[in-house]
Amino acid sequence: MHMDPVIAIIDERLANAGDTLPVAGHLDEAAYTLGNHDFTLPSGIDYDLMLTNAGEGILATGILRAHVEGACDRCLEPACFDVAAEVDEYYLFEEPAEASYSDDDEDEVDYSLVGDDHTVDLTEALFAALLMETPFVVLCREDCKGLCPVCGANLNEEDCGHADQLEAQREQDRLDASPFAALKGLKLDN
Repeated sequence: MHMDPVIAIIDERLANAGDTLPVAGHLDEAAYTLGNHDFTLPSGIDYDLMLTNAGEGILATGILRAHVEGACDRCLEPACFDVAAEVDEYYLFEEPAEASYSDDDEDEVDYSLVGDDHTVDLTEALFAALLMETPFVVLCREDCKGLCPVCGANLNEEDCGHADQLEAQREQDRLDASPFAALKGLKLDN
């Protein structure tokens, strides 16, 4: 996804520690991809953030909302869901001193920098929030039955009968694999 840049200017309204600045807007993004899933955003993305001067940087917190449409992982029919994702990103005014972090901590440090032009680019934080709240498995409904593995029928719409046949075959295979299966044909005459 190539999201339009969302740039916030850090000006005198955020000059002192504790100062806050609301930033809200709408992005006319049409679609995005996560793994092998393609999603559409028929209403785009709305965001409502608060920028706070936290002393050593700017903290961006808030919420991103979107209505998302995709395909059900079980039956391939249309599936939709709403995303309400928390945005939480820290933008430091200066690069931290290297000595203040050990090698073990370096993986834990998560920050961006305020640009030399006194701006913060919120794009990556917004996109990350959207991805984090996108479900890994997308379903048209919680109890979706999926497709028949034999004939491809949508089992939400019809029962083709193959499921019962497959279950009966599985049960027979289980019985045949039993160590006692050889005794089935044993005839005991007195």
